[in-house]
Amino acid sequence: MKSKQKSNPKLSRDKIVAEAIALADKEGISYLSMRRLADKLDVEAMSLYHHIKNKNELIAEMVDNVVPEIDLPERCNDWKDAMRKRADKMRRALMIHPWAAHEYVSGINVGPKMNKYVDSTLGYLLSAGFTYKMTDYAWNTIDSYIYGFNLQSQNFPLKPSEYKTAAKQYLPMIPKETYPYLHKMGLSIINGTHDGIQDFQFGLELILESLDRLLKNSK
Repeated sequence: MKSKQKSNPKLSRDKIVAEAIALADKEGISYLSMRRLADKLDVEAMSLYHHIKNKNELIAEMVDNVVPEIDLPERCNDWKDAMRKRADKMRRALMIHPWAAHEYVSGINVGPKMNKYVDSTLGYLLSAGFTYKMTDYAWNTIDSYIYGFNLQSQNFPLKPSEYKTAAKQYLPMIPKETYPYLHKMGLSIINGTHDGIQDFQFGLELILESLDRLLKNSK
């Protein structure tokens, strides 16, 4: 018996990349394969290769397509505010596309959208008065924090609503005689004086204020 021939609608590179992003958002990047993508598009897998060379090229396109747009730094009146807005945009993008953080840090991403995003970032910092060396350090430090915070948030085994119950469960395993400070931290979550939820803005402000101090001291 012949296998059922799948319909082969007109494909485009953009359509393939958009479907791949949707699939990765829903199932995770590890689930993505050219065959599964072809099934979602209702085409034969080989037809994808007329538009995309291989899976690596596909992922590179996916990464570039989810990079947030930031304004060009024609005039940088407040570089810290620009970095806050940039960080918030990237964090929102990573919340929508949880798979992207790993791909940003594990590959060389040089698509046009990523290049524009990085170029604008450098422009803000250089316009503020940072040297090229300090700009490179600052940009990578900020991005490491953004990606790391999101990866930790996405992979943490508990939901915020479960923190108090977990603290009660694990408190006997951290007796105050042996771990006094860790024990008191657990108690603070149990009694409600601390919710245990990490604050993205707290860490970002530490970085920005430290960079601002370095910038002022360099003048």
